[in-house]
Amino acid sequence: MKDADCVRKIANLYASQLQLCHSRGSVSFSLARTVHGHMISSGFKPHGHILNRLIDIYCKSSKLIYARKLFDEIPHQDIVARTTLVAAYSASGDQKKALAIFSTTPLNVRDTVFYNAMITGHSRNNDGHAAIELFRCMLRDDIRPDNFTFTSILSALSLIADDERHCMQMHCAVVKSGTGLVTSVLNALVSVYVKCASSPLVLSSSLMDAARKVFDEMPVRDELSWTTMITGYVKNDDLDAARKFLDGMNEKLPVAWNAMISGYVHHEFYREALEIFRKMLQLRIQLDGFTYTGVISACANAGFFQLGKQVHAYLLRTEANPTLDYFLSVNNALISFYSKCGKIDEACDIFNKMQVRDLVSWNAILSAYVSAGRIEEAKSHFHNMREKNLLTWTVMISALAQNGFGEEGLKLFSKMKLEGLEPCDYAFAGAITSCAVLGALENGRQLHGQLVRYGFEASLSTGNALITMYARCGVFEAANCLFHTMPYVDSVSWNAMIAALGQHGHGAQAIEHYEQMLKEGILPDRITFLTVLSACSHAGLVEDGRRYFDSMHKHYGITPGEDHYARVIDLLCRAGRFSEAKDVIESMPFKPGAPIWEAFLAGCRIHGNLDLGIQAAERLFEMIPQHDGTYILLSNMYSALGRWDDAAKVRKLMRDRGIKKEPACSWIEVESKFHVFLVDDTVHPEVQEIYNYLKQLVLDMRKLGYVPDTKFVLHDMESDQKEYALTTHSEKLAVVFGLMKLPHGATIRVFKNLRICGDCHNAIKIMSKLAGREIVVRDGKRFHHFRNGECSCGDYW
Repeated sequence: MKDADCVRKIANLYASQLQLCHSRGSVSFSLARTVHGHMISSGFKPHGHILNRLIDIYCKSSKLIYARKLFDEIPHQDIVARTTLVAAYSASGDQKKALAIFSTTPLNVRDTVFYNAMITGHSRNNDGHAAIELFRCMLRDDIRPDNFTFTSILSALSLIADDERHCMQMHCAVVKSGTGLVTSVLNALVSVYVKCASSPLVLSSSLMDAARKVFDEMPVRDELSWTTMITGYVKNDDLDAARKFLDGMNEKLPVAWNAMISGYVHHEFYREALEIFRKMLQLRIQLDGFTYTGVISACANAGFFQLGKQVHAYLLRTEANPTLDYFLSVNNALISFYSKCGKIDEACDIFNKMQVRDLVSWNAILSAYVSAGRIEEAKSHFHNMREKNLLTWTVMISALAQNGFGEEGLKLFSKMKLEGLEPCDYAFAGAITSCAVLGALENGRQLHGQLVRYGFEASLSTGNALITMYARCGVFEAANCLFHTMPYVDSVSWNAMIAALGQHGHGAQAIEHYEQMLKEGILPDRITFLTVLSACSHAGLVEDGRRYFDSMHKHYGITPGEDHYARVIDLLCRAGRFSEAKDVIESMPFKPGAPIWEAFLAGCRIHGNLDLGIQAAERLFEMIPQHDGTYILLSNMYSALGRWDDAAKVRKLMRDRGIKKEPACSWIEVESKFHVFLVDDTVHPEVQEIYNYLKQLVLDMRKLGYVPDTKFVLHDMESDQKEYALTTHSEKLAVVFGLMKLPHGATIRVFKNLRICGDCHNAIKIMSKLAGREIVVRDGKRFHHFRNGECSCGDYW
């Protein structure tokens, strides 16, 4: 008897020590392991509640390996140990192991708490169907559900609710069980009705009424009750009902007010969100991190910079000792706020001063750099990030693509996949845009095939990117086909298609497309008008262009920017209507900047209007003295008129100012490899064969009427030298290489960084007739489709 008393005392001592371990936070595991080790070294063999307590501590310390080892050593595992381990595995996301323990537990051992642990695990791991099926098994096994059962099963149902009958059936089960007066159960029931009401598969509008009825009949309500109802109205786009509900509240619950602010921000009612914030201040309702995050987001999206700064200042003045988590979310919102308002340095300052950062912080500042066009800083920041998610990669890929770093964008896309991340549709869109920048048609086609395999062929973002890619790679027919087969199109799709039509010389069709867009009920935006004006300019549709420009503000309330005016100046100057262009410049509501004078100078170059060209060049020398294009255009104008001394003076001025001309280059894709040519190329390994082929080709071309146009030689030299100089232009070399290497009948697609020269334009027309195939050239402004001796531009470019 004395031995039994002794064992009991030792057991109680160990039990009390383990009880103390429970409340020791992060050191609980170490303490419990010490006690456990002492048991083993002393020869004490624990049973029952001591083993269960050890397993519980190991589980709560996330040491599931130790808990499972101890569990497996128990000869007869009781339901408490089984329940503890099932709950722990579920909490860690390992439903497979949790289910294995559950399935091997005899039916006569199971109880309500055991089923609750497994149902809760399914619910927390977003497997609503498994939870529902287990609940049915529980009822078949005659295990009586309790309050916790219904709270968990209703949470599971809310994950998959898309049929109002399911909500009603579960509501009946709650009433029959006698748990219909428990606040937690009723909150879960309201949530089910609310979630089901927002499902796209539910057409009935009665579910929110049912949720309201449950709410009104609740004997006791808490913060969750009110917040669920407000959130429900917001998710179902009934902001008026949500606001009335909020105004009818007797309690000042910050969570409910925050939900209303969040709802207004989500639906872009920013002034209303700020009004709620002011009312919270008036009523002295406690503000928290969610309040400030919502209000700062409203200021960011509405462009209320001064108000946002005031909120920031108020926050710093009133929040003396905020927690790190509190300030983390608010600082992340502030980074986005300052970034959207164009204050990148302020955003960086907040980021640099943050004591704690998370992935959201790093992504926010990355997006800030990207939005500001500070790509080098964005690249550096990206490489310094220790942790990256799919959003990080997607933002960087898109940034590189949209800022002309197409090759880097494609490499980053490939690296992302090598690191095991599956691309989303936006990542594909960024990679496809990279192909558009490079003119990499074969890469673009491969990406098109990949995104179909991934199931993104119906994605709007990838569809729009593909339209642009095919259009910018010279395959207009594919772009057109894509547009007409997309399941859904938006204004971006229409803009992309109008731009494609304009770039490929189909100005009249671009206008028809714009008119059709209006008939479809899609309102134009500022990008739409840029594409329409460009299309009119390329096709010489002056009157149409003027009319559309005038309609911007008159019919659509869009104030033309400098880029729109530059398109109009380009339109008029291409047509030689310089007096009208000058009138437009004088009528502008702001001082003309460099884009205006660049368009004016380019028109002067086309029509040889030297006097006006000199005036435009002088303005540009003042505004952008380091830009090479001004010097080149002016020098070319002098050269075209035979004023070689003046041309030489301009080139000397360039040298004196340390300005280097961007070298003209052309490239062509052959067998998935790009071949780049410079003027008078001597580097390409097959350059001699190209010159020999071209020499014979020119002889045949002369028989069809080709005469080298030496006025496009921009240096003073002998006539025969001028003719030779013309044959070394990069676009001619690239086209000839295509004729040599691509299969007979295949379309030749050449890309050039600068405007195609007049002689090359004439020569390639003859080449297309002589070779009997289509030649597509994309220069710095537009596409030229050469077929049977003619060009799609109609010699107007």
